[in-house]
Amino acid sequence: MINQAPEVIRDIPDAVLFACSMNAVRSPMAAGILRHLAGRRIYVESAGVRTGDQDPFVTIVMDEIGIDVSKHDPVAITDLYDTNFDLIISLTPEAHHQALELTRTQSVDVDYWPTLDPTFVSGNREQVLESYRTCRDTLFKKIKSFFNLDRAANL
Repeated sequence: MINQAPEVIRDIPDAVLFACSMNAVRSPMAAGILRHLAGRRIYVESAGVRTGDQDPFVTIVMDEIGIDVSKHDPVAITDLYDTNFDLIISLTPEAHHQALELTRTQSVDVDYWPTLDPTFVSGNREQVLESYRTCRDTLFKKIKSFFNLDRAANL
């Protein structure tokens, strides 16, 4: 019999903020995925260091997996009404620095998940969409694993 390391079980936070640079691509995808997987068990928001414009490719690739983010309105971290989160997951270096600043005045855990920006891919429409799908799928797998949602029953 092979001894395996015990599985890491972490407490699921009550409130999570996904942060990126412009709250237009990565953080809305991540927030949409966690909302979809966790239901009402976790309060989820997304924000950026700055606000960008809603990205239509995000809506397309999220619709492909049955998650509607079409009503997402980009918001800056500084414009959030409430910043009392248990966990901030930053997806870009810039957002990570701002998240760490929040730890000076609040008790909040911060985790950094470097995530490639699919908007930098050039090519035809299908090549661009494929870069967004890769970003989406990477976030999906990371979120399921990090929050231990593979085995969660009826969240």
